[in-house]
Amino acid sequence: MIPLFDNIPVRRFALVTYGLIAANFVVWFWELGSRGTRVDHYAFYPCAVQGPCVGAARDHVPWPEGVFSGMFMHASWWHIGGNMLFLFIFGNNVEDVMGRVRFLVFYLAAGYAAALAQTWVTLHYAGTTAASVPTVGASGAIAGVLGAYIVLLPHARVIAILGFLPLPLSAFFFIGLWFVLQLWQSGFSATHPQAGGGVAFAAHVGGFLFGAVTVRGFQVRQPLGPRRR
Repeated sequence: MIPLFDNIPVRRFALVTYGLIAANFVVWFWELGSRGTRVDHYAFYPCAVQGPCVGAARDHVPWPEGVFSGMFMHASWWHIGGNMLFLFIFGNNVEDVMGRVRFLVFYLAAGYAAALAQTWVTLHYAGTTAASVPTVGASGAIAGVLGAYIVLLPHARVIAILGFLPLPLSAFFFIGLWFVLQLWQSGFSATHPQAGGGVAFAAHVGGFLFGAVTVRGFQVRQPLGPRRR
């Protein structure tokens, strides 16, 4: 299911959300000009936290910097397109509730929490080779946004498309289904990392839980109600 939009308005222009989307695309075009060499150097590697690293992973930035830079890098057009769609739909409402500065701090903190969750799983279950694979993408931070959204607006309506059929779903159902899938895949890819398809499912789970648990600490106002027709 692909989300199209929700029914919750915001008080003002979501400057940080749209700025993050723009930054991700700027970095993506910067990546395209390097044919992968910039990803090799600036991505986050779990082995950078606890080595050894093998192969190209031996030439990397320190892990705190790698988490930050990797958060803005992506592996394909589908990867960045899907991530930015979710951020576009759900980020503005979370930003509206937190305010711009708090939302930016929250987003980056969720990205770090997600990366560390993936690191723990990789180091404990997948071994040195898997820990030397570059980790890139905004999905861990965006998972934090989804965790916050489901706490703040569980009854919001999300219009999602299944095949060619648009479906009105509650945010609790749509995001909850997404989380259950990530949770299941996270456990499966921990014991069979090659079956994860290169997706950092544990990062999604870690980011989501961080968002759901900490959102009230960042919240400064109540979300608006649904749009009236």
